[in-house]
Amino acid sequence: MINDSLLQSLHSHLAWWGLRQFTSDEAYFQWQREALSPAELAALHRQVERKRRGSPADEVAFYDATAHPNILPVLYSQRYDYYLAIGPRVTNRLGEARSILDAGCGVGILTTFYARQYPGKTFVGIDRSPVSIVRAQEQAKALGLSNVQFECLDLDQSPPTRSYDLILATHALVQAEQDSGIPSRSWSTFERAVESRLQADFERRTGLGLRLDRLNALLSAQGRMIVFEKTRQLARRVPLQRALAARDLGLIEQPELIRYRLVEEIADDGPFYLLGRGAPHQLPWDESPEPDEGRPFDRTKLHTGSTDPDAPLYENHWPSAQRAWEQLHNKRLLKETTRQEPDGRQLHVELGEAEEGVYLYCANTLDQRQLVIVEPVRAVVLESYYQEIVSSAF
Repeated sequence: MINDSLLQSLHSHLAWWGLRQFTSDEAYFQWQREALSPAELAALHRQVERKRRGSPADEVAFYDATAHPNILPVLYSQRYDYYLAIGPRVTNRLGEARSILDAGCGVGILTTFYARQYPGKTFVGIDRSPVSIVRAQEQAKALGLSNVQFECLDLDQSPPTRSYDLILATHALVQAEQDSGIPSRSWSTFERAVESRLQADFERRTGLGLRLDRLNALLSAQGRMIVFEKTRQLARRVPLQRALAARDLGLIEQPELIRYRLVEEIADDGPFYLLGRGAPHQLPWDESPEPDEGRPFDRTKLHTGSTDPDAPLYENHWPSAQRAWEQLHNKRLLKETTRQEPDGRQLHVELGEAEEGVYLYCANTLDQRQLVIVEPVRAVVLESYYQEIVSSAF
């Protein structure tokens, strides 16, 4: 439970940093144009493009640039709701920990918030952006904080040297956001093979293995770890969980999926993990798809729920589409294609007839599912859709 007092403290803290909360892109970008000169905006856009190339040096340069006093509040205001989602959850779980490491702390926005909430605890923030660390140090001094320090350190190059009761790793372990993860065994299942080579490749590609090993080695005997990464997709969540379990990091509480806004854009991240070592903490890991928002399949109600005559009888773009497809009566296959896509996923698409109507079903090994059912008189619509899919990537 996140109380109002804690949220109000966080709002005040973010305002002290100069951050503002926006609900519309139009208002946010208007403020951006007012706060930054055309030259600053052009330079920032160049840094963003370089960061997208994936070079560690370009990423450090990007965060160095965004730590500039003029740019910092404008850029980090985009993450305002992220701070509201993560800050209180971490604060409520600091518990009995006396020493806390915040890995990948950036400019220290949340690290200084935690230090303000718990003056009796010791906090250390590390980040590989030297300018971000300088800014964090300056801001901690301005806040009069004596229980927090910041160090410029790249986990990929060298580990910290002391132990901690609690380690925070939020958006710090799995850096390769575009990595698709580990595919399922086939398009017809969500299960993944337990194969050491695939797991090792994922940990190497994303940097997860090295960073996790170095942080795990710093935990005190009864230490805990909070992990929150961009691993919502099952193909990325499963190898992250397997990496945690392999290092004897077990679940203390059930993971929480978190949704927040980046101004107007919706971000689905997580899960949010609270982890500890050893058997007492071993809640079961879940490798199944998360509960989805797909429309329940009821063949007796396919004609209801829509006043649009062109609407499908049924449409589902969620994992539950597989269960609905399996429930179709007396399926007769008209066309099907199964192939390997350039990104490594296996794609299956089929067009068929069933008692419920003409259907099109798509599935791939990165957990995407889609089922559309229409009346037989509209079969040509799905035939066109089938051709569109097989001639391009799903």
